[in-house]
Amino acid sequence: MKIKVFNQAAIKIESTKNIYFDPYQIKEEFHDADYIFITHDHYDHYDEESIKKLMKSETMIVVPECLKERVSKLTTNYFLVSPNEKYNLADLSFETTFSYNIDKPFHPKEKGYVGYKIKLEDKHLYIMGDTDYLEENLHMTCDICFIPIGGTYTMDVQEAAAYINELKPELAIPIHYGSIVGDLSLSKQFIDLVNPDIKVEVYIK
Repeated sequence: MKIKVFNQAAIKIESTKNIYFDPYQIKEEFHDADYIFITHDHYDHYDEESIKKLMKSETMIVVPECLKERVSKLTTNYFLVSPNEKYNLADLSFETTFSYNIDKPFHPKEKGYVGYKIKLEDKHLYIMGDTDYLEENLHMTCDICFIPIGGTYTMDVQEAAAYINELKPELAIPIHYGSIVGDLSLSKQFIDLVNPDIKVEVYIK
């Protein structure tokens, strides 16, 4: 399995399939996506220009219900999801989680935004989306967790480290900083705050 974080929350997983999450400001014409997963409808997560650079004829785009109208104008190969559900596609199983703000207006729970947990190569990957520290998601055991640390629109670096220390994945990968909000130095703060028995890999530098 090969992991790449482009920027913000844009992730590529190369495994038996090429899977992207929330592509944003993608510069190259890859056209190699088997799946594209979108957590919510904000411009830095649902970026159609980036999606078009990844799509090939059979690409499946997985989106929350709030994006139905927009994605249906882009492709007929789309799949709608809601939070806290389990799904099976032809060759991929995954589940969704809640992803929302508790005391901020940016990501209300009623919008139905999601995080994703997917199993690849015997590893469970959890891509959290733009969320606060939610106790209802602490049951989401995983091996690799992609967690937002930038603050303002998501949990901040202290909250993110506290969440990881509770969740205890093998590997934590900080995202959603260093671009729109959150200085690049946050990654070092995150490493310092995470328990030393949990590995942290930094891709946004």
